[in-house]
This record gives sequence, structure tokens and C-alpha cells, in this order.
Amino acid sequence: MTHQDLFNQIQLKKSFLCLGLDPDMEKIPTHIVDASEDPIYDFCKAIVDEVQHLCVAVKINTAFFEAYGETGYATLGKLIRYIKTHYPDLFTIADAKRGDIGNTSLRYAKAFFEAMPFDSITIAPYMGKDSVEPFLTYEGKYAILLALTSNQGAADFQFKTANKKPLYEDVLATSLTYENASRLMYVVGATKADFLKHIRAIVPDAFLLIPGVGAQGGSLEDVYHNGANDHVGLLVNSSRGILYASRGTDYVEAAHKAAAALQGQMKKLLS
Repeated sequence: MTHQDLFNQIQLKKSFLCLGLDPDMEKIPTHIVDASEDPIYDFCKAIVDEVQHLCVAVKINTAFFEAYGETGYATLGKLIRYIKTHYPDLFTIADAKRGDIGNTSLRYAKAFFEAMPFDSITIAPYMGKDSVEPFLTYEGKYAILLALTSNQGAADFQFKTANKKPLYEDVLATSLTYENASRLMYVVGATKADFLKHIRAIVPDAFLLIPGVGAQGGSLEDVYHNGANDHVGLLVNSSRGILYASRGTDYVEAAHKAAAALQGQMKKLLS
């Protein structure tokens, strides 16, 4: 998938919504858990089917599958293949936050880009160039670097001064020197919207994955006005706000309502 393909979907759907799948067995409606042989799969599949026309991307948090070992991996593989088979225009993200020495990163890339048909994967950039570039060797696939996050511990490192600038700025600028840097995207938390104009100046053409709208309190309007470029260049993620809009038998309808509300706001911003 190319940047233009993703932009075309944004224009077609009047949306830059990314559906986040963080399936928690303790939050999945009990009637699904009681009746299903694979409740995580059935829960996620039902929501994807219901809201796929409202979003342009799906982000699967792999930890919520890996926690269940062999069966969790099987569910993850089944789910991503279902999405890519039935909704090939959805941009898929493995939220796995990998990043290791080159030979190991190459195996991670093979796992998520070949063994499983993800379009992209989130990457921790701490180990630098040789831990990132293996993910950039796949044409049509993307590495999404953690740049500026919304979690409480972000200030531990991301704002520390390196080369006379905050570390997150150095990560952005340095990553542009990597081979196939056009295949990089970046994670920027929605609660850091005030920084988006400056970030956009450093990476004017890249897509930004923006978590934190909704449950974490980020402002969709602030994100758009500070971070959009000529091709929008934003994927705004919502996970809990859609997944757990209801924990009853109406969970699908509630998820649709929550996703439609966000898409409606995005449509107004895009117009």
C-alpha cells in the first residue's frame, strides 16, 4: 500500500480513523465469552465488520493476543488474514513495538510482513539505524517509529536534550537519513497536539499515527489543525472508546455509534 492509496481511502471515506483492537477478556461481553470457542476473534471480527466502512486503518495490539500464548498467536494470525482478505483497502498496523539488532529485526519483519500480512509495524527507535532499516526493506510496508508518546513516563527520555534538542526531535531528524526513509511513519500522542506543528515541520510528508483521542482526552480538532498536511497525513486511533462503548448484547451497535461519531467529526474537518 502506498501513501497515495491511503490518501485515496481517506478521501473516499471522509475519514482518517484508525480502529484499535485491544481485546481484553475481562471487558469482552460475557455472552460472547460464554458462547464462543474463540471469543477474542469473534469479538474483534464483529466490530471490524461493523465499522470497517468508517475507518481507513486497523491497529492490532499484539500484546493482547500474545498474552494467551499459542492460542493467542493463532487468533492473531486468523484475524489479520480475515481483515486483509475481506477488507484489503484497510491499512493494517501491528502494534508490537519491536526493535532489536539487525538480524533480529529482520526476523521480526519477516514475521509480521510475510508470515502475517500486516502493512506496518510500530518500532521502538532506541537501538538506532540498524534496528530500524530491516523493516524498511519491504516495498509497500512501513515502520512506525515511536516519536512523542502520551504516557506518563514519556518525559523520562523523550524531552532530554541530545545534540542541543529534545531527544524526540533528534529521533525524527535522524530517521530521515535512514535508507528507504520514505517508508517511515511516526507515533505522536494526541495529548501532545501542541507539539504537532513543530513535528510536522521536521517530517512534512510522513503519516502520523495519533493515539489518545477519546479515552485519553486528546482533542481531534487540535490534532487535525496542528498536524494535517496536504494529504492529511494522519491516522487517529480510537481503541477503548469504540471497543467497549457497551459491554452488553448491543456492543456492535454501540461500537458503530462511537465510530460514526468520530468519522462525522473527521468529515467536517476534511470539508
